[in-house]
Formats: sequence, C-alpha cells, structure tokens
Amino acid sequence: MAPSTSSTAYSRDLGDELRRLRENCTNLKGAEAAARLGWHPSKISTIEHGKARPSEVDLVQFLTLCGKDIDFFEVFKQRYRHAFDEYIVQAADSLRTAVMAESTAAKISSYETLTPPGLMQTRAYADCLYRGTGIATEEQIPGLVQMRTDRQAVLQRHDRADCVFYIHEIALQQEVGDAQVMEDQYLRLLFNSHLVRIVPEEVIAVSAGFVLWEYEAAKAIAYSETEFSRVFVQDAGAVARTRLHFNRLAEVALNEEQTRNKLMEYIGRPREEIDLLRSRWRTAR
Repeated sequence: MAPSTSSTAYSRDLGDELRRLRENCTNLKGAEAAARLGWHPSKISTIEHGKARPSEVDLVQFLTLCGKDIDFFEVFKQRYRHAFDEYIVQAADSLRTAVMAESTAAKISSYETLTPPGLMQTRAYADCLYRGTGIATEEQIPGLVQMRTDRQAVLQRHDRADCVFYIHEIALQQEVGDAQVMEDQYLRLLFNSHLVRIVPEEVIAVSAGFVLWEYEAAKAIAYSETEFSRVFVQDAGAVARTRLHFNRLAEVALNEEQTRNKLMEYIGRPREEIDLLRSRWRTAR
C-alpha cells in the first residue's frame, strides 16, 4: 500500500464506503478485520479514512473479506483510480461525495447568484425550483426535496461549521413559485441573517456560484455544480483563487445589519414593485 498522503473528498468518500462494507458485510471491528487479513490495524484505518490508496491486492483481499466478487472489485477499482485526483468531476445525480464533504467541513463559504443555496432553501421553494426547471421527474421531486432538507441538518448541529452564505440580489428577484413561496423564502433568509450576506444587484455577477469547504486536518475543497455535473478541486492554485473571490465578496457584500434591512425591504415591498424589479432583471438578461 502507498504511504499516507493528503486525502481528497473522493478518497474519504470511498474509504467511508469501504468502512460501511466491512461493518455491514462482516460485523468485524477494524482490528479484527486487520487480524483476519494479516494487516497492521493502522492499515485498515488509513484506507477507511481515505488517507492512502490500497494496492490492487489489498483491495481484492479487503473486498473478498466482505464477500464481494470479482465484478464488484473491477467496478470499485475503476472508481478508485481517481480517488486522489485534485480535480474530480461527478454526474449531477451523484450526491454522496458532496454531502460528505459538506457535512465534515469546519468552514463553509458559499456564493450563489440565481437562487439561495440549498442549505437555505425552504421545502416549498426547493419543490417549486425542481418543478420549474424540469430537471427532475414528478416521481423524483419528493425525494430530492427531502434530501435537500435533510442536508440542512448540518446547520443545526452543536459543532456547526463556521458558515457564510453570499447571495446575489438577483436570487431575491427571480420568482420561484408564487408570492407566498417567495415571502417564506425571504423569511428563512432573514431568520438566518447572521449567516447571510446579500451582494447588491449593481455588483456584476460573473459566476453561477461556487463553494469553499475548509477542514481542520485536510486540504480545502473548491466546489461548483451545474445541472450536469459536480466539480471538486483541491489544486492549491485554484483554492487560492477561490479564497480571493470570497475576499472580494466580503468587500462588496452588505454587512449583517444591511443584509437584514435589505431582506426586510423585499418582505415589505408591494407586490407590484417586486414584479417590476423581476421584469427589469429578465429584460436585462
């Protein structure tokens, strides 16, 4: 097995998958599995924490212990080929790596231009968003909304990550659902205004959005997603550029009090005025 190295979001995800296989398929504790395999207990730990890439022999032995056949091994081996890459691209419907990276971060910095971030969306807003974009079938929508809601539990933990959500004012002007859906969404942001910073509409939105996850004992991850893919980047240069973007956002965004006042404006504005703002934004696109 290769020596321990810097883990990635994907290597930690795959390592955790191996741990789950061991626990669900063998009922063996890590030290017991290591003894069966003739390994040092630390070898099981480093593999299951995604800190080292197992050799093919190691992987065959581990998966055989878990009762898996050669077909399973071949598929898992192909996935493991990219475990330690600094750039990882996954299909949009592959959510496990992103959820794990998000839930284990010590600090989350997020920037969204078109919608509030998923961690800040109400159930009704998320439901209308999926229905309005047409990126999911009717049967898929309840599960996707529930998954988005479940992810928000990371903000309720006692050891919650240090979070800041930069939201461009465009996201407040784009209508999703009806007036009640939008007002409830504004209220959700208002109740979390200690975590939210509104970027004024006059600031040019040059990106659809991105996230920076930072960890106490692992490399930071720059992340972005579209309806087609999820991209995880741990290249030092790309992460540094992402930090520069957030430094700039901190300079131009409204502070907490200003953000609260801005959200109150949207909650208190006459419907006609908000419709006019949205019309102007759609015309300018």
